[in-house]
Amino acid sequence: MTNILIADDHPLFRTALKQAVSASFSDARIHEADSLAALESLGQQSVPFDVILLDLHMPGTHGFSGLIYLREQYRKVPLIVISATEDVDVIQRAIHFGADGFIPKSTPVDTMTSAMKQVMDGERWLPEHARRAMPPTLPDLSAMSERIASLTPQQFRVMGMLMEGMQNKIIAYELDVSEATIKAHMTAIFRKLGVRNRTQAVLALKDLAIEQPSVGSE
Repeated sequence: MTNILIADDHPLFRTALKQAVSASFSDARIHEADSLAALESLGQQSVPFDVILLDLHMPGTHGFSGLIYLREQYRKVPLIVISATEDVDVIQRAIHFGADGFIPKSTPVDTMTSAMKQVMDGERWLPEHARRAMPPTLPDLSAMSERIASLTPQQFRVMGMLMEGMQNKIIAYELDVSEATIKAHMTAIFRKLGVRNRTQAVLALKDLAIEQPSVGSE
């Protein structure tokens, strides 16, 4: 049985992708997650995923930060970014940060499933226009990548809420824990990221952010 995880917050796209995957992988067992929290819940069940299809804009992932974090959590699982964007810079940065493939959502279904099989066989897949492009000059974010990968699941959730501008008391309410617990998480997060406060944390992570696709491309 092939365990395939579709991590995307758009129900219609998940339904369409499920149908395409089911037609190409007769033995597929498809799992769905509409947020990082839902994905982590599946992870706690120790499902042996054969491939992960990840939308970079899924709630809780926060662009490349989520990709880096999930790459650490699922080191041996092929991970393919599926996104509404077709920007070459975003595609090449996704590969730089650990994705094994990048499939734009506009890709024809047969090409999409063929790309999945290719990645699951140990190869890399990119859309043609990204293959032809010159490699980008990327900032060296290896140290920050290692720091993000060192966060615990709860610390990563708290960091995401911090990036959204939430105050400690709101984060505590959302996670159903005490404000003192959140302050302890913040202290640990700042230490791991090598920063001293919220502002420095946001600035340190700004190079890992990506713009939301326009409404028309969703």
